[in-house]
Amino acid sequence: MTRTDQPSQEPHVGQLVDTAKVPPWLRQLTGNVSAVTDSVLDRGGDRSRWASMLRRDRRAASVLILFSGSWDADPDYPGGLPADAEVLLTERAPTLRQHSGQVAFPGGSFDPGDDYPVGTALREATEETGLEASSVDVLANLPSFPVPVSNFEVTPVVAHWREPGPVDVVDSAETSRVVRVNLREMLAAQNRFQVQRSVLGARAYRGPAFFVDGLLVWGFTGGLIAAISDASGWDVPWNHDDVRPLEEAIARAGSPQLSGFPSLSRAVDHGDGDAETSEDAAR
Repeated sequence: MTRTDQPSQEPHVGQLVDTAKVPPWLRQLTGNVSAVTDSVLDRGGDRSRWASMLRRDRRAASVLILFSGSWDADPDYPGGLPADAEVLLTERAPTLRQHSGQVAFPGGSFDPGDDYPVGTALREATEETGLEASSVDVLANLPSFPVPVSNFEVTPVVAHWREPGPVDVVDSAETSRVVRVNLREMLAAQNRFQVQRSVLGARAYRGPAFFVDGLLVWGFTGGLIAAISDASGWDVPWNHDDVRPLEEAIARAGSPQLSGFPSLSRAVDHGDGDAETSEDAAR
């Protein structure tokens, strides 16, 4: 991503279509998008510290949270999540300068002329995965979240894929893998844990993580999936006390990704404040 102009106005936050056009298992999410923010804030534990991260000079970006699956809810599963529900994810190329090798939603920075945030999310998803944008029903915009490591303010766009089509890596210099991940499998107790990184004995980061289909999902993406599941009522019981060192989890996954925390050691060495300041919303 490179620096671009900012959109001329703040995006609408909330549901973008009539409720009748939203699959029943997604209505709890789209009907109350603030619940995602509440889940993130409650997990962070310090609302004032989280709010202090919302600087005005962040660059605008958006991601596409593209769900697919049956229209009807499953009455026998929490939140009605159907057995075939999936989410589209990418694995970033290990050669990228920022967030290299990490799992992400398709998305990127605002370009002048984009209908932000929806147009940005769809354009970037098309460029990264070959997605046919006309097959997607955009449902809602979530509140934006800061990503301090890359200085972006990211607006997630929630959509449903009526008839999933082919997707794949378009540019291997940017993306190494494109995959549709089954949500029930991702949210299963055996695939959920937390990852933590400490710097000079101080906790620099702790957040939700998933290991599914050979992918270690954590950071912004893992945190947002966890918050969406919580807000949507899809959670099944899992062991919140299973906390693993981040670098160890990356190594065990055989992942090419980097943790993305070199600046934290410098901040601690220079006495620039609480080493936990990157722990909250963006992760």
